[in-house]
Formats: sequence, C-alpha cells, structure tokens
Amino acid sequence: MTKRLLLLALLPLLAHADDSTVSPATLALHQRLLVLDSHLDTPLTLTRPGWNILERHDYRQDGSQIDLPRMREGGLDGGFFAVYTPQGPRTEEGRAYASAYGLATLTRIRDVIDRNPDSFALALTADDARRIAAQGKRVVFISMENADPLSSDPELLDTYYRQGLRMLGLVHFMNNDLADSATALPEWKGLSPKGRALVQRANRLGILLDVSHASDAVFDQMLALSSAPLIASHSSSRTVNPHPRNLDDNRVRQLAAKGGVIQVNAYSDYLIPLPPNPERNKAMAQLGARFHNLAALSAQQAQALYQERDSINQRFAQPKADLDVFMKHLLHLLKVAGPDHVGIGADWDGGGGVTGLEDVRQLPVITQRLLDAGYSEQQVANIWSGNLLRVLQAAQSAAF
Repeated sequence: MTKRLLLLALLPLLAHADDSTVSPATLALHQRLLVLDSHLDTPLTLTRPGWNILERHDYRQDGSQIDLPRMREGGLDGGFFAVYTPQGPRTEEGRAYASAYGLATLTRIRDVIDRNPDSFALALTADDARRIAAQGKRVVFISMENADPLSSDPELLDTYYRQGLRMLGLVHFMNNDLADSATALPEWKGLSPKGRALVQRANRLGILLDVSHASDAVFDQMLALSSAPLIASHSSSRTVNPHPRNLDDNRVRQLAAKGGVIQVNAYSDYLIPLPPNPERNKAMAQLGARFHNLAALSAQQAQALYQERDSINQRFAQPKADLDVFMKHLLHLLKVAGPDHVGIGADWDGGGGVTGLEDVRQLPVITQRLLDAGYSEQQVANIWSGNLLRVLQAAQSAAF
C-alpha cells in the first residue's frame, strides 16, 4: 500500500486538543524555540489544484496538516520536506517513471520557495536554519524518502545535492533495487551492491543517511558502513509497540553511540498494535482506487474523499493512538538513547497524527509534556532541533 493510500486509512477525524493544557509560559517558550520536524510529507499536497500553502486549511476537509498559518500558530519553524516517490515496478519503464517523478517533486519544493521568498527559504546547513528562522521565515530542508528515483542512475544523487538535498532514505514500504524494507520479505539480506555504493556516495557528499523504513539488516549494515552518524527521521520504539518499522532498544543505543538521532513519529499504526480489519481494508482499497491521484484532486473532490473515508472509519472502527501513547514512545526513547539523541519527525501530511495531536497547531502540547516530565528548557530545545542540526552538521563535516 502506498503512503497516499495509507494516508486515507490513518489520518483521523478528531476533535482539537484542549489548548488549556499548555501554560502561557510554555507557549511563550515554545514560540522562542527553533522547532523543526525531520519528516514532512507536505510536497504531496503542493500540486493539488488551487491548494495554497499560504492559506489556512482544515485537515478535516482536505487532509492537510501543514500550511503557513498553522505553522505559525503551532510554532513550527520548518523541517525536512520529503521527496517521496511511491515504489513502482522495478522495470526499465518503472525506474524511468520514478526518476521523473522524483525530479518533479524536487522542482515542486523549490518552486514553493522561489514563489514565496518572504515566507520560506532553502536551508543547506544548521547555520542556515538558525538564520532563516531568525528572519521570521520558515526553514525548508530537502530530504528523499525512497531512493527509487536514483535506481536507474545513482549519479543523480549529485544533481539532487546541487538542488539542496541533505538527507537520504534508501527504501520505503517495499524492497527496491537498493535495500530491503522493514515491511517486506528479505531480498538482499540488507543492502544491495548498488545500495552500498549509494551509502558511500552520500557520505562523500555529506548527505545525512536515514534508516527509517529500512530492515534491521539494512540498519546494521549502514551503521557499520557509514563514516558519519545516521538518523531515523520518523521511527518509534519497538519495545512500546512491536512493529517492524520501529527500532528496538539495542539498535537505538547503537545509533546513539555513533552520534545518531532517532526522531519519534506520530503514525498511529506504528504506535499501537492493530487487530486485523479486512472489511475496512477492502473498503479503503476501493476508495483509494477511485481517488488514486491525491495530488490532482480539486477542493471539492478532496472534501468528498475525506467524507467517505470518515464514513468507512465509522463503519469499520479500529483503535487509534492518542497523545499519551505518542508521549510513551517519546519518553521511552529519551530514557534509552538520552536527550541528546532524540527528536521529532511526526510524518505530517503523510499519515501522522493522533488524538490530541491532529495537526501542527498542537505542537506546544509536546513541549508542555516534556517540561512536565522533568526535561530542562535546553533539553527541550535540543529535542526540537538541536540534536537534528547536530547530526546534520556531523554528516557534512565527515564529507570527503
């Protein structure tokens, strides 16, 4: 199932969190902090006809969780905007399509920056992020989720780098020519030869390598092979919920020991166990087949889609994670890895969102929960951006 179909299945229709849970002092602190998210799927919404990132939207109407007004309200200064490519057929035609699709998404991100220079700016380094935020603009780093666009020509990584790519995840829900996925049967027993070469090329360029969605074998091999620390840009705890997309405590410690960071996500399917629900899966698949191209939906079509999705959720209800569960993952990983090796990559606009944390307006509740758990203001600042920027800088310093 592609991320777009999973978005239909997992993005909830829920009430907003109670703003009274955040004290005025915490809200003021949160707005002062540099708040970055390491995995934003907002490029998925950027090509929708009439959809404007400068205007306020409602996730209950069109499924989007990020726009400029809501970023300001929630104190989100920016983050990594993902070039996500659905895994297609591993044929010559499929690889050509993936190559074109990835470059089109990259262009889409750069176009939003170029058309809105007073609101957004491209960041290439940690210092760029701090400078851009200080100017009152939103920080746009560029990452890649699923390196299938590079399968036909790995040297394209240099092209992406010149256009601003600074983080690379090799694989998604399915295996590809580069690596095994955490949610598929092993094919390469880790990295393929082409995948190993791409890891080394990313190291040479100073691109931060992302192990989210990768199998355990890929994690182990990338940790051994990479000359720079790694990031899990949107993963959670396998101890709290034994989903293969999550990391076990031993690998979290290994990641931290090499200077890496795990960024906790808000994707409900990863946070809690889900019982089989075949009728719901069938209904969602049929809905996805009818509205297969989310990026091309008009406002009216998008509203119809989400209304039907909500009807399916009511008829075939299943458990949904809430803010308490998200915090359980976050606090557990903070204890395992330490507060210098944990951050947040909620998977906004890509299926992330739990009860009490439905879109980016509610990010201050996380700051409040962290302070209530005894973490200092400096530690909270590191969780929101300091750790992420440090591991990016480490990858760039290790370039050769």
